[in-house]
Amino acid sequence: MGTLRILSAGAAQAVVEPVMAVFKREGYAFKAEFSAVGAMKARLLEGTPADLIILSGAMIDELIAAGHVVAGSRADLGRVGTGVAVRAGTPVPDVGSVNALRGNLLAATKIVCPDPAAATAGKIVMSALERMGIANQAKSKLQFFPNGYAAMSWLAASQGALEIGITQNTEIKANKGVTFVGPLPDELQMKTTYSAGLTVRADNAEGARLFIARLTGAENRAALKAAGYEFED
Repeated sequence: MGTLRILSAGAAQAVVEPVMAVFKREGYAFKAEFSAVGAMKARLLEGTPADLIILSGAMIDELIAAGHVVAGSRADLGRVGTGVAVRAGTPVPDVGSVNALRGNLLAATKIVCPDPAAATAGKIVMSALERMGIANQAKSKLQFFPNGYAAMSWLAASQGALEIGITQNTEIKANKGVTFVGPLPDELQMKTTYSAGLTVRADNAEGARLFIARLTGAENRAALKAAGYEFED
């Protein structure tokens, strides 16, 4: 048993916390942090104790190559797309095509998303704005947050009109105060695989391996899918 220390991408929070609840009933304690993948990777590299870490698959591979995550321990949760949200109870805009999304973003008073300096979804938002040719027009409307959960919490509590949020689908679906409008159009969509890995400095390697297996295993597939994860098969 003992304590498990977790550093996790915010995009995985909605599926990590229920597994934590199961493990707590089995006698485990937890120290868990959730934020943007860049921030969580930096926390590990600066020496923050962790038994397991959940980031994009690409980042886990980088950490394995650099000797920070145990080789062979990577386990994928699934792929997550990026979507659009509005505050619950407000009109739902059309985001089904690039032209429709472009028009609604230009009409928006504010566009909230994770900080592209640290978050995958933030980078995807900036790429989408560039590809739609509206990066300059949208610049003054953008409001960045440390992660998608923070962005969606702000959007849910705001009283402003014509405000739009963009972040990972899992972070939208986890917040009952916002409405998931739909995914970014295929031409702008970039899906991210999220993965867990065992850190080389794990104090509770056995517990961490069990947690990763429970989180990513077949018995948790329905919960992952409901949260917004997609799978190859």
